Amino acid sequence: MEIKLFDSELKVMDILWKEGDTSAKEIAGKLNEQVGWSKTTTYTVIKKCIDKGAVGRSEPGFICRALISRKEVQEAETNELIDKMYDGSSDKLIAALLGSRRLTAEEIQSLKKLVEELK
Repeated sequence: MEIKLFDSELKVMDILWKEGDTSAKEIAGKLNEQVGWSKTTTYTVIKKCIDKGAVGRSEPGFICRALISRKEVQEAETNELIDKMYDGSSDKLIAALLGSRRLTAEEIQSLKKLVEELK
């Protein structure tokens, strides 16, 4: 199941991934502090997340729970980036990332280990 989340929805998800189950009221308070959202704005975004199946709601207290993991969203976003910007070719993405800056010896070793594990 692939769910496309927008930046505003990712702000809600980020709180749930970090904090675990959280009331909508607490989410609204945190997002008011972080980005200045009103309670109404936050509740609208939470509703969109619920409608998409990314967040579950339980009572009492309008408790929100992440139904998808950060890893699932990262994989979906990465695959979309590869398809959209690199013609579906992950090696083109890696080449672009590596071509943009110098790697340390530790980073090179880490990449070599990752490639070996993928074989």
